[in-house]
Amino acid sequence: MFSIQIGGEDKTAKISDWAIYWSDKYDALQLTCYYPSKKTYTRPLSECHVHPTRELGEMLLGKPGSTVVTPIAKATIYGERYAVVHFPNTEKPYVYNMEGIALVAPTAMKDAPVFRYFMDVATARVDRAESKTDREIAANVVRQLERLPASADTALQAYCTGRNATRTPGKELIYPFGLNESQLAAVERAFSAQVSVIEGPPGTGKTQTILNILANILLRGQTVALLSNNNAAVENVYEKLKKCGLDHLIAKLGNQDNRKDFFADLPPGPSSEPVPAPTLDEIQTLLARVKQHLHDHNRAALLQIEIDELTFERRYLQRWQVDSGAQNAASLDKYELSPRKTAELMAYLAHLGEERIRFKDRIELLFNFWIFRTKPFSQSDARLAVFHALQMHFYDKMLKDKEAELRACQESLKRGNFEAALQALKTASMRHLKQYLQCRGLSSDSFDVQTYRHLQHFDAFLRRFPILGSSTHSIVNSIAPGAILDYVIIDEASLQDIVPGILALGCAKNLIVVGDNRQLAHIPVVLGLPAPDDAYDCERYSLLDSCIGVFKDALPRTLLKEHYRCHPRIIQFCNQQFYNNALVPMTEDNGEAPLRLVVTAKGNHTRQNTNLRELDSLLKLLEDEGEPVALDGDGRGFIAPFRAQVKLSDTRLPVDFVKDTVHKFQGRECDEIVFSTVLDKKRYNQERKRLEFVDDPRMINVAVSRAKHRFTLVTGDEVFTGNNGHIAALMRYVAYYAQDEQIVRAPVVSAFDLLYREYDQALERLNARLRPEDSRYRSEQITAQLLREALSDPLCQALMCHSQIKLDQVASPNNTTFSQRERAFMARASCDFVLYFKVGKTPLGVIEVDGGSHDQPDQAARDALKNGILAKSGIPILRLRTVESRIEERIADFIAQWTNPVLGT
Repeated sequence: MFSIQIGGEDKTAKISDWAIYWSDKYDALQLTCYYPSKKTYTRPLSECHVHPTRELGEMLLGKPGSTVVTPIAKATIYGERYAVVHFPNTEKPYVYNMEGIALVAPTAMKDAPVFRYFMDVATARVDRAESKTDREIAANVVRQLERLPASADTALQAYCTGRNATRTPGKELIYPFGLNESQLAAVERAFSAQVSVIEGPPGTGKTQTILNILANILLRGQTVALLSNNNAAVENVYEKLKKCGLDHLIAKLGNQDNRKDFFADLPPGPSSEPVPAPTLDEIQTLLARVKQHLHDHNRAALLQIEIDELTFERRYLQRWQVDSGAQNAASLDKYELSPRKTAELMAYLAHLGEERIRFKDRIELLFNFWIFRTKPFSQSDARLAVFHALQMHFYDKMLKDKEAELRACQESLKRGNFEAALQALKTASMRHLKQYLQCRGLSSDSFDVQTYRHLQHFDAFLRRFPILGSSTHSIVNSIAPGAILDYVIIDEASLQDIVPGILALGCAKNLIVVGDNRQLAHIPVVLGLPAPDDAYDCERYSLLDSCIGVFKDALPRTLLKEHYRCHPRIIQFCNQQFYNNALVPMTEDNGEAPLRLVVTAKGNHTRQNTNLRELDSLLKLLEDEGEPVALDGDGRGFIAPFRAQVKLSDTRLPVDFVKDTVHKFQGRECDEIVFSTVLDKKRYNQERKRLEFVDDPRMINVAVSRAKHRFTLVTGDEVFTGNNGHIAALMRYVAYYAQDEQIVRAPVVSAFDLLYREYDQALERLNARLRPEDSRYRSEQITAQLLREALSDPLCQALMCHSQIKLDQVASPNNTTFSQRERAFMARASCDFVLYFKVGKTPLGVIEVDGGSHDQPDQAARDALKNGILAKSGIPILRLRTVESRIEERIADFIAQWTNPVLGT
């Protein structure tokens, strides 16, 4: 209800309507009353009294269906019908009908410590800019921060407060660009919360995921900005949209030059008529069919990787048996042992040692393994032969089981017509999207670079171009003042500074962050300003890492796992070293030789961040190799950590090599990549700062994952082996898997890791059944637990441990310095615990648990023999006596020689 008084007289009951407006003639607000007789009566609003009337201070004004919110200085609401609005820095008021606007109070975000910290960072960068260009860029960021609306709807408000709102996914999702298991999860989670993260390791279809998200935003009739400071990343999206005939929806904005270029040649709309398309319900039926087989599709790829790894380890075991002269027993097929039972029988034979088989052992062998005749196990030589045969049987049986499971997966995919169903889903989704877009129609308005951001034009501009492309530095300048889009997607967010990254958050309701914090990170500007909370620290974190730290468990995070770029053997290094084996290589290994290692001769060859010896060594290899074999047209790349080495390579290497630093190669790929590490053994190059720069895990990850078909590492002899870092791991990896027979191996035996993992579990099950009063096994179990705890430290993530390993499978029997007595001892002795590098599976050290019997002369002699064998093999040993103290400290000190602080970060 309302009432109107004019000149002290209540006119409410007499009038049929009323209105407030601004009169330019009188330069004042006017109120007009309308009477049933059609007469009108107008007086200055200042002479009238409307009830109710309420006053508002600073507010944000928006209109239904508009992206723009505008800050206002104050407003007066008359009769809940008209708002008289005063904008900042303008004297003339504006009158709005309340039905056509929304007034909301701004948040206190800009006055809070987090936003003030960001303003301080931006301002400090202006003050400390080293050039005029840098100063202008920094000042531009400050101006844009000041212009951001303090709206409760924005992703910036969520980020500054750490409150991530949930979202209702709404409409059914479509997948016009295809999908796999993790991409499906990524798209679903992107619409489940206000802020979400998609982690995209190299070659995992990050662009495809972004395209599917864009398609669903378009289908909702919403707007989105796609931002990245890496031009290659957004150009890839543009190209894919163009190929599908959707590039007319993109406004390529950004800096002033980009905007001028875009408006000089606006893309025309589609000329074809809408094509009949399936309904959303029909698409969901197709999607349900595809979902049924996505797991099998991934499982088949994982099984192939497991089969390849088993085959490789089996080949090593076969070579070891030939080299060591190990005798195998007759076929064990008659026992029908599963891989698990095979490992358990190995564990039991190891437990027996050289003792005779007693009645209780016969019972154990009968009931656990269905072995009736124990004669093949009675003599120690025969028992050892059975042990070796069991090792090979494990691989044969495991391979047979995995191959059968792979065939079943492949047959399931074939029966379900998976590839055809996936293609049908893509086609149906694309047709539906295009039909929706064409039926919606395009704005017929004309736009130019000067006027498109005006309030009266910008909403129409977004209807015509719902996808905006820009950099984070320019997004606020590219849109209307106060505009708040529905979504912003920030790609390559691991390279994105928090400031200016937050500019994008301030002009969108929802944020999707895409990146990989295990690839190259941003280079922070050091200012020394304290952050209000660790997660917002601009000097320590990228925008990606900051979002993860701010929202913690409330942040939907999806790792894209399926990898489509590199040869499986290449990406498996990155998978093992950086992604904890989470990736699923979808490429095929057809027996190629994808890995090479070129180790230069000993000597100090580095001069001012160049290493001519590495280039000459590479050239010699290329000459011996002859003309390169053309693969699929992406050529060869040479990368190095230092610009000086890249420049030197320009004068030496063939012209077909693309040459650049690792940092410049992120986002690119080549058929073949050569990585030169440059450093040598000079003291300066062995300083921690220098080693950490070249051996940075993100740099190594990027360097290796640029190679599609072949990766060559060129490095100095023993330059990186001392710090046990990532290049050392890469060298071990190449040495383990490369087919090049010229790679010289150390006189030790690489771990048969897949076999030992099952063997460890079998030993634990066996020990659990042993007599509790048996002190030897109690002490070993305690040591095993202490080792597990020690190896769980992030500093030890490159290490693993196996137990009860035969000595001749740690130290190679081929070592010519071993005596016959030592060789005979090696065939029967075991090591309690052996530490290995996970990547390359190289044995590092042995830990022995010595009980009271080790004081006896015979046992002491055996211990001395083992010590000597390990010493000749260059493998250190730690002996722990059960009567000693400080066991934990001694284990930690022993392991510390192979840890690397960089690996733990």
